[in-house]
Amino acid sequence: MSMMPIGGLAKATGVKVPTIRFYEGIGLLPDPVRTANDRRVYDQATVDRLGFIKHARQLGFSVEAIRDLLDLSDHPNRSCEQANVLAAQQLEAVTVKIRQLQALRAELKRMVDSACRGQAADCRVIEVLSDHALCKHHEPDAPRS
Repeated sequence: MSMMPIGGLAKATGVKVPTIRFYEGIGLLPDPVRTANDRRVYDQATVDRLGFIKHARQLGFSVEAIRDLLDLSDHPNRSCEQANVLAAQQLEAVTVKIRQLQALRAELKRMVDSACRGQAADCRVIEVLSDHALCKHHEPDAPRS
């Protein structure tokens, strides 16, 4: 494969140019090769690395976790225990987020189900948003189903 400009890399990976530059700036992507007229050009290894980063971001991994995973990927003879730890941590974070979203959904459903059809002064949605005490989501003993 021949070298491609940054626009080609963006098209090949579905990652926007500013994001590519950001990843370069924080060291997730190596500094690109520059042409004689100072244009960035990229090879297949960069396409693959950016694909790895994009997939990890889609799974919710933090930039620091991705940095650690890329380091492991760059050193294939090392133990993968750290990758297992990072994946387990991300799974726990997603599990917590799902519980939070389920609680939010339940509260919003209660608000919608009890919505009034009259004036705003009698609106349950407005009432709950105005008074945290009425929101079951914020109660310490709220169900976490």
